[in-house]
Amino acid sequence: MSLVSEAPGFLQVFSDGSVKRFSSETFPSSLQSNGYKFKDIIIDPSKPITARLFLPDESSVSRLPVLVYFHGGGFCIGSTTWLGYHHFLADFSVTAKCIVFSIDYRLAPENRLPIAYDDCYTSLQWLSHQVSVEPWLKLADLSRVFLSGDSAGGNIAHHVAIKAMRKKVSYVKIKGLLLIHPYFGSEKRTKKEMVDGAASDVEMNDMFWRLSIPEGSNRDYFGCNFEKQDLSETEWNVFPATVVHVAGVDFLNERGVLYAEFLAKHGVKEVELVEAEGESHVFHVFRPESEATRLLQQQMSKFINSH
Repeated sequence: MSLVSEAPGFLQVFSDGSVKRFSSETFPSSLQSNGYKFKDIIIDPSKPITARLFLPDESSVSRLPVLVYFHGGGFCIGSTTWLGYHHFLADFSVTAKCIVFSIDYRLAPENRLPIAYDDCYTSLQWLSHQVSVEPWLKLADLSRVFLSGDSAGGNIAHHVAIKAMRKKVSYVKIKGLLLIHPYFGSEKRTKKEMVDGAASDVEMNDMFWRLSIPEGSNRDYFGCNFEKQDLSETEWNVFPATVVHVAGVDFLNERGVLYAEFLAKHGVKEVELVEAEGESHVFHVFRPESEATRLLQQQMSKFINSH
């Protein structure tokens, strides 16, 4: 048995197909919180799909919008229980006066795409079915549901939005997408991917795509290359309002810009691009209490409150 793929400190994949993930610091469900409450729930025990639900302390608002969040990690690592995600989403729930529904989907390479898309779409169905029976959702306004996520989670939000648009989840209205440093790719290299010094970043991205897309596929798989998305002109015209957040020194910055331009070109009626100058990939997860993260939360809150 030999090591065939590795993200140091996070993931190792071996020649027999076994996978080792290294533990990251988590925020246990048993800990107390301040300004909000949270709990872990089971969406589908057979898969399994779980989630962490955040609810701000009682406010004067009678109905609260819902942010459905998909964590990043190249489809292969990550969890809603990770310390950075917990603090970022808990604080956002308080800042935006918003219910946050953070999803733990099944990970690749054991569960390759499109499984993550299917799992996360299932979370919308759960939300639709549980809103009338789950006490924590009594204030949820399902006519104002927003999809968000960082890195691979931003990719997932895009694809779940399309699936929800086509299948029509009962009672759930997707009002907007908030994509943070979205993770896309293609067989064709971008300018940033071809410059001197980019080899290690390109190699790591290629590895995560190789582990997550269906065996036999390449990076022009529809889940990787957004240009391969088969949508009609009518569908693009009713695609939800979208804000794309990119980070100034993120290697994936260029892909995010290209994605926003692609949406605008195809007739999406509202597309906004926001750049955090001088910041790196998923800085909000690694530095959830930074000024840049606070600004990101305020920008996201403003977008939600205006839709």
